[in-house]
Parts: sequence; C-alpha cells; structure tokens
Amino acid sequence: MRHEDNFFSLVRSFLTIFLPKQRCFSSNTVKAYRDTINLYRIFCQERKGLSFTHITFACFTHSMMYEFLEWLQGIRNCSASTCNNRLAALKAFLHYCAIEEPSLMAIYMNSKKVAALRTSRPKVEYMTESALKAVLEQPDNRTRCGKRNQFFMILLYDSGARIHEILNLKIKDLHLNADIPCVYLTGKGNKTRAVPLLDKTILHLHEYLKHFHSQTERKNDDFLFYTTSTGKRGKMSEDNVACFLKQYGNLAREKCSEVPLRIYPHLFRHTRAMHLYQSGVPLSYIKDFLGHTCVNTTDIYASADTSMMRAALEKVSEKSPNQQGNNEVPIWKENDEMILKLCGLK
Repeated sequence: MRHEDNFFSLVRSFLTIFLPKQRCFSSNTVKAYRDTINLYRIFCQERKGLSFTHITFACFTHSMMYEFLEWLQGIRNCSASTCNNRLAALKAFLHYCAIEEPSLMAIYMNSKKVAALRTSRPKVEYMTESALKAVLEQPDNRTRCGKRNQFFMILLYDSGARIHEILNLKIKDLHLNADIPCVYLTGKGNKTRAVPLLDKTILHLHEYLKHFHSQTERKNDDFLFYTTSTGKRGKMSEDNVACFLKQYGNLAREKCSEVPLRIYPHLFRHTRAMHLYQSGVPLSYIKDFLGHTCVNTTDIYASADTSMMRAALEKVSEKSPNQQGNNEVPIWKENDEMILKLCGLK
C-alpha cells in the first residue's frame, strides 16, 4: 500500500482505536491529539496550498515541522509550551505510524530531530501559611453556604486535588472507616489515587456531612458538593467556586497583605505541594500525592522554593572561612603545585 493511501487509515486508527482503546486515554487527551492533527492540516492548507485529501507522509519533513512551529507562534499566537505540546503529539502520531508501517520509520526518526522550543520555567504561585489561614477564615460558618464553602477550601487544600477531581467526588469515594481514612480521587486519564486525610479535615468532613448529607438520605452516587436549583440537586460548577474564592480572597487581602491578588482553585494545589516540600517531604512522594505521572512535573516546587535555598546558603555561610575568627588556611594557599593541578595545567 502506498504511503498516501494509508495515511488516512492510520489517522483514523490512531484516534479511534490506539489512543482510546489500547492506551485508555481520556476523551480530553484524544481531543488534544485530534486538534493537533487538524492544526497541521490547516497549516498545510494555508502555507502549502494542500487540501486535506492531498496530505501524505511526505508532508512531515524536518523543515515543514519547523515551519509548523513558526506558524503556531506567529499566526496562532501560541506560547512556546503549547507549540512543544503540539510537536510532541505529532511525534507520537508518527511513532505509532512507524510501528504499524515499518517503511515509515525513517520519517519518524527524522521528526525526532526537530528540537522543541526553548521555554522559561513558569513561576509557581502559592500562598504562605498566613495567607492560607486568612482565606480559610473568611466564610461565615454559621450559615449553610459558609459551612460548605469553608469545607470545600479545606478539602481542596488538604487533598491537593484538581478542581474537577473535587467537583466529581461522590459519597462512595469517601473511605472514612479504613485504617487510614482517605478519599479516592479520579484524575487525568481516569487514573484513581487514594489521598489520606488529616484528622482535623475528617472532623470538618463529618460536620459537613451532618448538614448536607444526612445519614437517612445519603446515597453512594450523590455528589459530595452540590447546588440546589428548583428543588433539584446538581453538581457544583467551577463558576460557582470561582465566585466565592474571589470574594474570600478580596476580604482576606484586607487583613493579610500576603494574600495573592487572584485566588483560584489550582492555587490551593500548588500551596499544598509547596508546604509539603518545605516540610521535608521528598518530591517522589509529592509526585504520587498530586497524581503526576513524571517527577519532572513536580520539580517546579523544588526550583520555586527560594526560602529553602536561602536557608541552605546561610548554613553554608556559617561554615565559611570568611567568617570572623576562623583562621583556617586553605590547603592550596601558597602551594603552586596544588594550584597547577586544580587548574588542570599539570
């Protein structure tokens, strides 16, 4: 079969069989790959005058893939990280094609030479303990909504969960009678992880359940957090969460200047991770806690913590020979032979 003939069949099998059924990727992940292939199609049409029916594997050359990255940045205004994600998706597609059709291996190997764009590591925003305390104190827990909103933020922080993981929680996901009480979160790629809960969080949870999920009316498939409209319960929306977080953030900032200008759900996840790291928890444990697939993703918390870096530097400076009263002479002082060896000249 000619390459131009099997291009479309490989696109179809990649998107409809390999990704969702063999790799068990979520619909959102499959959509990201589909969007990338569609963008490459649009690029070929706009820049090369090729309709989709005329696209073949010959269009995936080294130079064209670089042009695609330039097009994404210049015409689509995509960031470098977004461009790199699109490039990685194309390479994954070509790798699949090479496995299915070995004669395409040269095209895949050539695509691997296309270098990703250089990106700067994003700054990790997080709240100090004082700022977090100020935000958590804002809801009026004498009211029904205040009780719910306060516990929502407590669980969001304690579990380090993504917003959709919290909103999708159901009663059946709570395992409070286990040896180690925990909550089961379903994250990206439909991967489930167990997250242990602190004792004080469990106390807040029991109080919340008493008011919002009475023992007699509680059902396993009920959403843990919900809103009521025309007498019917429905899953709480992200807009609802964004609304009360903004309100509490503004109130907290009046009392604590350390509160960031914008309070959003993922900020609680970053804050939890940073507090764990500052407490000495290894990055490998934080990776599993957050549900990251790769520890490289978790490394951002290590590079972001300047307070720990400063403490380490101060500890070193205490032992520095420059400190007053320290008369220790370096071993290389007035030792020409040693200096020559250190400089690699002998």
